[in-house]
Amino acid sequence: MFQEKHSSALPTPRSIRRTCSNELYRTLKRLKRHVPAALVRQAEELYYKRVIGHLIWIAENRSNRKLLADWWDQEICGDIAELWGVDRDRLSKAFRDAFGG
Repeated sequence: MFQEKHSSALPTPRSIRRTCSNELYRTLKRLKRHVPAALVRQAEELYYKRVIGHLIWIAENRSNRKLLADWWDQEICGDIAELWGVDRDRLSKAFRDAFGG
């Protein structure tokens, strides 16, 4: 079968969960604020579920970090900001600094 030169398989659920956890960890470090472990786990679960729901689109745009960071702002940032009790704009900036978008 013909396969595109730079195509790759979709990530595994385990790798998605680990990536979501790492991205939120880096974001928290840039926020310089303590968030209880239970709230961090809730945010990781929320983030993981949203990524799984949009997996095909995310995989297609994996090389466009700015677009992925924009998606995160629209789909996830508000819910996590509310959960953690932080300013949405501050959380968005911290995520973009950590993510590279």
